[in-house]
Order: sequence, then C-alpha cells, then structure tokens
Amino acid sequence: MAPGIHWQAIALRLVLTILAGGLLGAERSRTGHFAGLRTTLLVTLAASVSMIQMNLLMESNGKAPNSYAVMDLMRLPLGILTGVGFIGAGAIIRKGELVVGLTTAATIWFSTVVGLCLGGGQLILGSVSAIIGFLVLWGFRRFEMTLEHYQIAELKITIGEDRLSASDLRERLEKASFRIRSLSVAHHKSEHRKTLGCEVRWPAANESADIPPVIAELEQLPGVVELEWRGISTGPS
Repeated sequence: MAPGIHWQAIALRLVLTILAGGLLGAERSRTGHFAGLRTTLLVTLAASVSMIQMNLLMESNGKAPNSYAVMDLMRLPLGILTGVGFIGAGAIIRKGELVVGLTTAATIWFSTVVGLCLGGGQLILGSVSAIIGFLVLWGFRRFEMTLEHYQIAELKITIGEDRLSASDLRERLEKASFRIRSLSVAHHKSEHRKTLGCEVRWPAANESADIPPVIAELEQLPGVVELEWRGISTGPS
C-alpha cells in the first residue's frame, strides 16, 4: 500500500463521499430529475475511487529504469472527468428553443469534482464544497423563483383581411408588456383573410400555464377565424 494512506483513511474518504453524493443526489431526486440520488451517488463514488486508486498506485508513478513507458497517474481522474462529460451531455435536452437539463449536467460534473477531492484526501475541501453545492441547489432554487423570468410563446391568429393589421397586433401585445421577437403575415386573397404569426415573450415572476388575458381579448375580436396559442415552458433544469 502506498505510504501515507491506510484503510482507515480510505474508509473515511468513502463514507464522506457517500454523504456528499447522497446530499447532492437527494436534492435532484426530490425535485423530480432523472439523474437523481443513485446516479449522482455512483458518479461521486466513481470519482472518489479513481483518486483512491491513484493514491495506491503512487509508488508506480513515473518511468521504470527498465521500461520505455511512463505511467502518468493524472490520466485516471482526467479520464473520469471526460467520461462524465458524456453523461452530462445525455442529461441535456434541446427541443426548439427549449433547453432543459443544464443544472442536472452541472450537478453531475460538480459531484465528480467533489468525489475527486474526497478520494484524493482533500476532505475539508470536498466536504465544504458538497455543502456549498447543496445550498446552491436547494437554497438558490427558492431565490431564483422570486426573480422575474421571461416566458416564450407562439401566437397565430387568422382574421378577416381588414380587421387587424400587423401594427395593431404589435401595439396590443406591447401594451400588455409583451416583447415581440418575430412577426409574420400570410395573406389568403381568395378567402379574404390573413394569418398573423409571432413569437413573443413576457415577464412572469413564476412559471405559469395560465393564458395571458390579452389572448382572450384577441379571441373576441370581430372577424377572428382561428387563434392558436402555444406556450413554450422553460421546465425544470
């Protein structure tokens, strides 16, 4: 066994790793994420065990006198970090402009670093980092919910040719605190109607599935043939 590390130290590192991984993973499971307790705990343990193995192989580090090969132990934790990058990428989902899973991927990456610290013997650094990470995930979630967020939606309205112009629609939406990101007009001459389409965003303190009142007002306009409203939820990350 490598000097400076014994089984008692290994046991302590593993116990702290389980506590740290469990703390971070439990928060993810509690909020309904796929990469929850077991995933986070296994990633943290894998990182910790790799660092413990590196410590145990410390005597074989470098180049032996009768060998051309050089053993670089730092490749082991670097390989772990690279592999975890693929797991994190699998947790990120993109659908149009909607991107979810970024916080989950960052949590997996962070728990790997915590595991590397604990497995490498930096017990105070790893433990404090795990507590800080938990506070960021749990405490800042409530703070983040109080901040003003912008929700995104797509609006399509088919109306009589002379009933509503693009400038009138823009004015109505901006009066309701909407920001228009794009606006299009399609004229149906044979049917004497047109379709106005736009992508909008508006401020909301908390994510809500409620349809804004201005949409109901547009629906009641004379000459409206069809109105389609599709909200794009930000979803949990």
